[in-house]
Amino acid sequence: MEPACRSEGVREPVASDVQTSSQPGLRRQVEKELTGNILPFWMTHAVDAVNGGFYGAVTNDLQVHNEVPRSAILCARILWTFATAFRTLEAEEYLAMARWAYDYLTNVFWDETYGGVYWHVDFKGHPVLDRKHHYAQAFAIYGLTEYYRATREPQSLALAQKLFDLLEKHAYDEIHGGYIEGSSREWGTLTDMSLSPREINCRKSMNTMLHILEAYTNLMRVWEDAHLKAQHKALLEAFQQHIVNRQTGHFKLFFDDQWHSLSEHVSFGHDVEGSWLLWEAAQAQDEPALSAQIRETAVNMADAVHREGLDDDGSLFYEAGPQGLVDANKEWWPQAEAVVGFYNAYQLSGRAYFAQAAYRCWTHIQTKMVDRTHGGWFKRLHRDGTPDNSSYKVGPWNCPYHHSRACFEMLDRLGDRSIAPKHGLEEKKRKKSAGRSSARKDMNPTRI
Repeated sequence: MEPACRSEGVREPVASDVQTSSQPGLRRQVEKELTGNILPFWMTHAVDAVNGGFYGAVTNDLQVHNEVPRSAILCARILWTFATAFRTLEAEEYLAMARWAYDYLTNVFWDETYGGVYWHVDFKGHPVLDRKHHYAQAFAIYGLTEYYRATREPQSLALAQKLFDLLEKHAYDEIHGGYIEGSSREWGTLTDMSLSPREINCRKSMNTMLHILEAYTNLMRVWEDAHLKAQHKALLEAFQQHIVNRQTGHFKLFFDDQWHSLSEHVSFGHDVEGSWLLWEAAQAQDEPALSAQIRETAVNMADAVHREGLDDDGSLFYEAGPQGLVDANKEWWPQAEAVVGFYNAYQLSGRAYFAQAAYRCWTHIQTKMVDRTHGGWFKRLHRDGTPDNSSYKVGPWNCPYHHSRACFEMLDRLGDRSIAPKHGLEEKKRKKSAGRSSARKDMNPTRI
């Protein structure tokens, strides 16, 4: 694929480009953005105090649209965000927000008859789309696991374990490996498994499997289970064997059961996000040979995005095809993921231009993406930097997870010791210090 950006060619970076990327000033900016803007915005403007849960949609100028269906994805991502905030920053207001999300996810989205979470409910809590898209189940695992990490609520882990069992029973392809896209409410066949209007109807997608991997990585932090570890490793190897295009350094996006690629498009945001999530997953497996392979993959993917996906102002384009750019607009989540992905590549490779790319993208976020009038982040900008007001600031897909996580990650990676460790199996370390029997009881509550 031809480079999808840079009208004046690719600039060769030099070591001096790193400049402020490792200085305390950047840590202060990140912490201020997280605690002074992102988290307060969602606590103030997303909560539906009348009907419970969170509004279906909120516009850039803070107009509420409660007729828009509520998604399990949004609720689970808010749960993850504020559970992480409480676990790392220990403020009670974050715990209250996490509990609000947890109660809504488990009482409204959870299907008491067949298990799993519905795709959409209305503002009264009635299912609108009751299908079990496996992408949503993965985010429920991710959020529930994080809530358990923050609170040690046994039911939260039990529900995450239940979802793992359901995915392994109904989503895992025992013949070819990987996971199919979705199921009906009863976990039967689903005719249209497309994730969104932007996605094609296919049996398997990179996107769903990336977030199943992400969810399983988090679940491994709190639950030592041989089957979970084996399936996690198998999925990580599937990324290496089938999903990463080794010639281009990009993800293939859509597949049939036999892993035949169904699209030539490139998603720069998923590439740079996946580069660091694959590395995080490899760390969880703790196998040196596998980690060496994934390290190379992660750096190569970040390099491909750096060559082809950056605009002249340091921001990340959305999508490209064989002929070049398909979408030159700027969505919030690729910008957030670029900060982490490029900095992760810098940590793995020592190449200064990755650190500079992370810093330039952060600078673009601060100057263009942050809404200085109404708070929060614009979720989509036109290429000229003006907001796309047709894109909700809060909505079924428009959540706080990507940009809050970028802040949590960067505070950790930049060495802010006030932030609790993000990486590694901290519960496994705690087990060694607390004694085998007591930790076994803590990490394996009764499953439901």
